[in-house]
This record gives sequence, structure tokens and C-alpha cells, in this order.
Amino acid sequence: MKNNKNSNYIKIFDTTLRDGEQAPGFSMTTPEKVRLAKQLEKLGVDVIEAGFPAASPDDFKAVELIAQSLKTTEVCGLARAMESDIQTTWNAIKDAKKPRIHTFIGTSPLHMDFKLKKTKEQILEMTKNAVEFAKSLCERVDFSPEDAGRSDKQFLVEVIEVAITAGADCINIPDTVGYTQPQEFGELIAYLIKNVKNSDKAIFSTHCHNDLGLATANSLAGVLAGARQIECTINGAGERAGNAALEEVVMNLSVRPDFFNFKHNIETKEIFATSKLLTLLTGQKVQANKAIVGKNAFAHESGIHQHGMLANRETYEIMTPESVGVKSTEMILGKHSGRAALAAHFARLNYEFTKEEITEIFLKFKILADNKKDITDEDLHILALGENNEKRLEWHLKSYTVSNGSDKLAEASVTIKNSETGETKTAIKTGDGMVDAGYKCIDEFFGKMGELTHFGIDAVTTGIDDQAIVNLRIQTESGKIQSAKAGNTDIVKASLEAYLDAVQELKKHSQ
Repeated sequence: MKNNKNSNYIKIFDTTLRDGEQAPGFSMTTPEKVRLAKQLEKLGVDVIEAGFPAASPDDFKAVELIAQSLKTTEVCGLARAMESDIQTTWNAIKDAKKPRIHTFIGTSPLHMDFKLKKTKEQILEMTKNAVEFAKSLCERVDFSPEDAGRSDKQFLVEVIEVAITAGADCINIPDTVGYTQPQEFGELIAYLIKNVKNSDKAIFSTHCHNDLGLATANSLAGVLAGARQIECTINGAGERAGNAALEEVVMNLSVRPDFFNFKHNIETKEIFATSKLLTLLTGQKVQANKAIVGKNAFAHESGIHQHGMLANRETYEIMTPESVGVKSTEMILGKHSGRAALAAHFARLNYEFTKEEITEIFLKFKILADNKKDITDEDLHILALGENNEKRLEWHLKSYTVSNGSDKLAEASVTIKNSETGETKTAIKTGDGMVDAGYKCIDEFFGKMGELTHFGIDAVTTGIDDQAIVNLRIQTESGKIQSAKAGNTDIVKASLEAYLDAVQELKKHSQ
């Protein structure tokens, strides 16, 4: 692939499932990762970095399933500049319609001297060997000089020339710690394209972190300097302060064609739905004033602003809510809706259920519809979340009762049922509140697996009959962290189901 620096097409490389998922609190189960990957494909991203297959068997399986599930989007796996990592990554992505291997190695003095303990000569040799091996397996290979923003420019030129000669199609320039300034980062991209002798044989990409709040600005500066791919994440998720936010870079390109004059493949009307899905899956809220997808992004409270909006929306809105998928109305289901309507709504949201599964979910839908006047897309996401959890769990919550009062300890009776054998178990415990008592019942079944380090409740629909998502994390003595979530109009039930999910996952991995 030639470096088409004069082309006006920008590839969007989404790394939410790799860099985003590495951030504390953003872990997802394999079914959830596949679900998000399908939505990213619907969004129109060119490349999905599905994970780091060598990191764990779970990561490998998730990347493998995503590679097998997507129809049009390139599926990329990350690998250190090591033959074992690269082989594992290829094994995970080989069934993809469009596979891609992304390998990297540190090139800054800090990384070479303290993390890798390698000389420049060794880094050059490792780069050559890694890219050549990756190229022998996969047609598309990306290479990243990690911490490029703090690397010696001339050494970067040497490393990149070696990588391209060895077969790299794309050279990604990471501002790994969010250190560079926009002018500085743009100048670095321009310098590399000009001074790398074989730069015309590859395209250049940006990967900017947000430690100083400049990830979007740096990414756009890189594009103006000749980069033709942007690595980014939904909601700006990522290590520490996060990555360049996909919604921000894309809407800059879309809202200011007069300035950027670049094209992309993103269906911007899917941006808000994708943002909401990531929030649902991880429980990590978007700040209210977050650009593009925050709840206040299109809200106007001051009298001056409201007057202007009534006169002409363009006085205070540079883009419409509809352009990013924020709707004033939603597709509504109710208690009189049938199976076919429910199935059609799930299909619209990219969920795939068999007729038998739809029948099972329909029963839960009718119960929910009896408790709620209207069923929204968010409610359907929660129903699907519960269904996907049940598919992979051995034990399910069958029933429970709780009682509490000002002059007595809370008491809970919890019964769980084995989905295969039909066996049931019941425990009765007291505790400091109804949820605590219920959790002690679950500990009675499985043993105490760790300490509850986070417990949060988020309402995801509107009205007095809200459904809520309970998000929690358990940390074991060995340091393993397991996240889980469940949704229901009954907060106690959602709390018990989330805890039951997390405990079983920890139990499964401890055996």
C-alpha cells in the first residue's frame, strides 16, 4: 500500500476493545466484546483492534470470535515484537475476512533503557524479525514505535525504514503518554514522512493519549501533516486519561469540511448508540459535558441560549443532535407488542437470537412491560444482557425474599437453580442491609471469592419505573479483578444477579 498522503480519505481504526478495555473498570465479557464489535462494524469503522490475544485465553477467545463474526471490517490483533505473540495473534485472527497484525516495540530512551533493557541495534533487529514474521503470516501488518512522542527523531527514521522494508503496510506513531503538543506532533508526522526513505510504501497513523487533554487535537494535527489513519476509541476510553475519542475526531472532520476536506466511512448517526452501548456494557458513565455524546452536549438552559435556539438553532448548535443519532423520539414497545415485533427490534439493535431464545426472552419482556408503560432500546439492551449472561452461567437466581426494618438486621433468603441439572440450593442470612444479606447467601453457596471493591447503580431509562444497571467489581487476594453487571426494575434482584455472575466467573477461573 502506497502512502497516499494526498488522498482525502481517513481510515478510522477503533481500539476500544484493546486499549479501551485495558482501562480499569472497562473490562467486558467475551459476548459483550462481540456485541460491541458488531456495533462498531455498523458504525462503519475501517479497522477494529479486537484485543491482545497473547494476554490471556479469554482475550484470545474474544478476538477469535470477533474475527469469525464480522463481515466487512478489518480485524486486528496486537502483538509485542515477539514471535510467540505474533503467532498467537495470527491464530486468533486468521478466520477474519480481513485480518491484520499490529506489532510494536518501545523506541524512546526510557523504554529501551528501563523497560526493555535493549540497545538501538537490538531494537532494530527485533523490529525487522517481528515484522518479517508477521508478514509471512498476514497480508496486512501495522508497526508501532511505542512512545514515539519521546523518541529520538533520527532513530525513529531508522526503525521505521527497517519496519517498512520488512513489510509493514502502516506505521502508527503513538503519543503513548499524551506528552506532545499539537504543533509538535504534526511536525513529527511531517518529518517522518519526509525523511523516511521508503515512507511512500506505507500509510502513517496516529495513536494519541489524552493525559494533557490533547488527544483529539494531536490526532487532527497528525492528519493535517499527512497521516491517513486515526487510532481512537468510543467515549475516549483508554489507559489513564484515555485515547482520542472517535466521536470527536470524526465530528471535527464532518462539521468542518471547509477546514479539513477529508472523507471517512463513519455513519455518524450511529455514534450515540455506540456510546450508549459501551456505557451499558462497562457501567462507565460519560461526563455530562463530554463533547458530542454527553447528556448536556445538546442541552440549553440559559435564557440567552434558549432565545437564540428558538430564533435559529445554528446560533448555538454547530451540528444537529440527529446527526450523531440523538433522537427526540424512540422506537417504543409495550405490553401489547408480540414476539415478531420484539424480534424485529432486537435485529435492529444487531442482536441475534434463535426463535427458542426469543420465546424465552419474550416471557421476561412481558413481565417487564407489565411494570413499565413503554419499553425503550435501553430496556432491550438490558434484556439481552441478562439473556447473554444466562447462556454462560451454570447457576441462576430462581427466587429470593428480603426483609428489613429500623430495629432489626436485614434478612435474605436466596434460592439458585442449576440450568443443566435443575438442582436448587437455598440459603438464609442476615446482613447490614438487604443486598449485603443476599450476598452472604451467595457466599454460602460458592465460598467468599474476594472483596467487593466497587458497587454502583445507574438508571438507564427514564421515569419512575426506571430500569437500573448494577455494576460491581470483586478483587481476589491474588489481585484478580472480576466485573459484572445486571439490570432490572428491581434493584435488589439486579444486585443479586450481578454478584452471582461475578462469583461464578471467579470460581470458574480458580478451578
